[in-house]
Amino acid sequence: MNKRTKLLIGYDGSESADAAVEEIQRAGLPRDTEAIVFAVADVWFYPPPADPTLPAPSSPLDHQILRGAEEMRVRATQSLIDADDVARRAAARLRTLFPSWEIDVETTINWPSWGIITKAEAWGADLVVVGSGKHSIIERLRLGSTSTKVLSACRCSVRVGRRLTTPANSSVRIVIGMDGSSDAELAVDAVARRVWPAGSEARLITVLDTRLAHAVASFIPRLARWSGGGELVQKDDAWLQRMITAATEKLQSAGLAVSTTIPEGDPREILVEAASSWKADCIFLGARGLSGIERFLIGSVSSSVAAAAGCSVEVVRSAPGH
Repeated sequence: MNKRTKLLIGYDGSESADAAVEEIQRAGLPRDTEAIVFAVADVWFYPPPADPTLPAPSSPLDHQILRGAEEMRVRATQSLIDADDVARRAAARLRTLFPSWEIDVETTINWPSWGIITKAEAWGADLVVVGSGKHSIIERLRLGSTSTKVLSACRCSVRVGRRLTTPANSSVRIVIGMDGSSDAELAVDAVARRVWPAGSEARLITVLDTRLAHAVASFIPRLARWSGGGELVQKDDAWLQRMITAATEKLQSAGLAVSTTIPEGDPREILVEAASSWKADCIFLGARGLSGIERFLIGSVSSSVAAAAGCSVEVVRSAPGH
């Protein structure tokens, strides 16, 4: 018996959160998905109610502190009620879109990003969906945007959903970034497991990162194609072709029409530009590239693409416990 997909939707009632909810229609998720609409009341401090067993305050300052704490508790409680209200509206919309899904609502008091990350970990979510919108200056100074923090710190897959630009029931165009890493293979597997409308297409893009190659060619023989490697170039070509062929066959077996391209340049720029020019609906990426060296030299490709892309981006990680 297959495990049900656990989907956690971080929702705050914003336009970007609404866009992410609507865009789930284009994610190819199965009919038996289990979803939680999760809203976080962003409250910095939630004081407990006064303890009736303690002595009554005896000074004006004590009275003022107690009154201030009670006012903060009332505001925090109202924030939690408001969060629950917007989450239930989103859940109602999801039940209309996905009548076969089991959908629940949960709320908590926390910073938004850490609340979502903590819930995803505790529940064992397979996929977290968040909107792409930025938050206030204070939020960015404290933690960075919620979507960026969730994307970088979650241990499961994360989808940054953006507004639909094509009809929800039309065919889907998917860009998949391939670099030969195990995480990139996970991205291909994730796409192949989904259920896509007829006529949907996948484009495999394997970017030959010339900047990275020049920087580390002396340490990684496979990158010798840019350093005049002779026989090594032929071996690299064979490895690359085997990787693309295996991914193509897997995606075709899922009913997708597949095309491939192998450009040279900066993966962060090429993937975003390719998705834009092809009018892709989503970019699928592994969370990590081939090595830690890549992240040290050029930063995380997945985070950069998720921030810059005009379409949705799903960063794929292995399921919890695997």
